[in-house]
Amino acid sequence: MKNRKLLFYFSGIILFIAGCAKDYRGGIAIDPAPPVEPPKPYTITEGFETGTKGEYKQGDVQLTTGTWNFNDALIGNLAADLKNGLKSVRLRTGDFTMKFDISGLQQISIKHGKYGNDANQTWQLLMSDDGGATYKQLGSDFNEMNTTLVTDSFKIVTTKKVRFQIKKIATAGATPRINIDDITFKGVGDAGIIVGGATDNSGADTTKTTSPPNPERGVTAGTDAQPLNGDNSNLLFGNPSGAQPAVVMTDNYLIDQSYYVESYSNNRGTPNWVSWHLDASNITNSAPRGDNFAGFIGLSTTFYHVESNAYQNSGFDRGHNCPSADRTSSASANSATFLMTNMIPQAPNNNEQTWANMENYLRAQVVEGNEVYIVMGNYGVGGMGNNGAANKINNDHVTVPSNVWKVAVIVPTGDNDLGRVSANTRVIAVNTPNINTTSTDWKNYRVTVRDIEKATGYNLFSNLPQSVQDAIEIKKDAL
Repeated sequence: MKNRKLLFYFSGIILFIAGCAKDYRGGIAIDPAPPVEPPKPYTITEGFETGTKGEYKQGDVQLTTGTWNFNDALIGNLAADLKNGLKSVRLRTGDFTMKFDISGLQQISIKHGKYGNDANQTWQLLMSDDGGATYKQLGSDFNEMNTTLVTDSFKIVTTKKVRFQIKKIATAGATPRINIDDITFKGVGDAGIIVGGATDNSGADTTKTTSPPNPERGVTAGTDAQPLNGDNSNLLFGNPSGAQPAVVMTDNYLIDQSYYVESYSNNRGTPNWVSWHLDASNITNSAPRGDNFAGFIGLSTTFYHVESNAYQNSGFDRGHNCPSADRTSSASANSATFLMTNMIPQAPNNNEQTWANMENYLRAQVVEGNEVYIVMGNYGVGGMGNNGAANKINNDHVTVPSNVWKVAVIVPTGDNDLGRVSANTRVIAVNTPNINTTSTDWKNYRVTVRDIEKATGYNLFSNLPQSVQDAIEIKKDAL
């Protein structure tokens, strides 16, 4: 009996030691492999609360999950919009589509309903597992008749990365609208999405979102820089093209340069438009003209960088959008205007005479007791410089625009600038061809704001009430 107890005792010690000891192979101690953790489940919801898109025209919008393309769709926040929160998608006759993929997905849920009192209508949910090259419908058509948001879910059976499209079926006659909100993805493992940041866009669309959701200021701002919001801010009247600070928005990339804000096009190598506020504080200190042209190092490495010598021997000026003389409050303010992201290839006479005269005129309005909100832009391809006609320069990296335009809102110096704009507010809109034979008198090229909006597709005063827009945008300045 005693020997049997000793046997059990020593057996226990041996088992204990075996359980604690390392594995020795070839005389080398090897730690036991750590346990393999199972993939963790995830739930990701796109609520459309961070995006802004006030028009139906096609465009990309950076949301918390990634970039979505809206085609005849917008992000609505009206009382008639069915929504969980402040915003939802309002889809008319087109579609809206993910421009990124998600991995490990097992289920997608969508809240949906009719917009306002619109008629019943039909829409589809489609999925792509080849990076957006082709789409296949999931389930049957939705006959939308819900007057409150309801939720439908689909099980996803695939190991591939997928993306989705919601497509409205066109109807004859009226164009009833639907609301879509809170698209929820449920799956396991790595979804490939960093909510609010970068997305894994493997597949047909290989670009990546690396910029934060808010405009990153590219220039170190001094105390003389314009505020981000409210009176005197550079985008007080609205973002004309819905530009966003997301690298995937390569041709509508929002840059806040502290002293002005712009939409930049990587494909054109120029800004699409530049917007700024001008008052007496911007021009009273008389900082000298810097002439320190420079490429903007704040652009993503995926963009082509236009350097200071890009226009050399082209026959075109480095034409400022926001003028140097509009930013003389400090050396920093003036230097910001010499970044190449503020330049377009401009016909010399057009730049040095026609536009210079208008710039001087607007500064004179400030001296007389006003403040001015200005947007300048360009469109088209092909101009006429000192060397003749050209469509592109700098080894085709920079597009020569065919037209150069500017819009200026003039209000007496004061507060609550947005609220003070009325049907009687003076608005000047000018559109010139980008050629060397333009008249020195800019007034010969006055048009309406609507003329420029039709040419560009922009909404220049989206932050104003529609009734005010309708009044000021159809009048041609005659003073």
